[in-house]
Amino acid sequence: MYLLSIEPVKDMLYAPLEKAYPVPQTFKVDAIVVLGGGSYATGILKEDSMKRLLTGFVLHKKTELPIILSGGASFGRLPDAEVMKQVLEELGVDRSKIITEVRSRDTYENALYVKEICERRGFRRLLLITSAYHMPRAVETFKRTGLEVVPYPTDFKRDNKYSLYSLLPRAGVLADSYKALREYLGGLAYSFLY
Repeated sequence: MYLLSIEPVKDMLYAPLEKAYPVPQTFKVDAIVVLGGGSYATGILKEDSMKRLLTGFVLHKKTELPIILSGGASFGRLPDAEVMKQVLEELGVDRSKIITEVRSRDTYENALYVKEICERRGFRRLLLITSAYHMPRAVETFKRTGLEVVPYPTDFKRDNKYSLYSLLPRAGVLADSYKALREYLGGLAYSFLY
């Protein structure tokens, strides 16, 4: 528990995941896809979702490309994509540029349902936005459905700057280590399931 609660170990867990895809400097795509990362029952986006959405918003403002928001909901909650859409509308994004996919419950379904949207709208190449630690599994899953994606990682968890304080255990660091371990487990499960 101590090791998982300190920054150097957390960063070591994230390094292989977050280094897999660099942030592209240029890209040519038909649309932007932002994968949801969860929301609270109160209708507020969780941290990962908000960082992903902020990146999508900035890139949309620079490019004016359509933005696909992908993410369903747990029982009794508003779908992530709908919560993200509300935020974008409040920020002044034109509704005609926002496309929501609200059925997916996991990354595999994100890819399947986004593919349906792309086939209907003629999108061939997508800018895929998700947390850097989630990008390897997301890219592999989207490619397996036949979609061509340009990875645009965001929400990096590593800091790589340490002090004596970095060796003190913290609950937030433990929570981040849990996310990294869960992602490794998810990648392993996807390799067997899909």
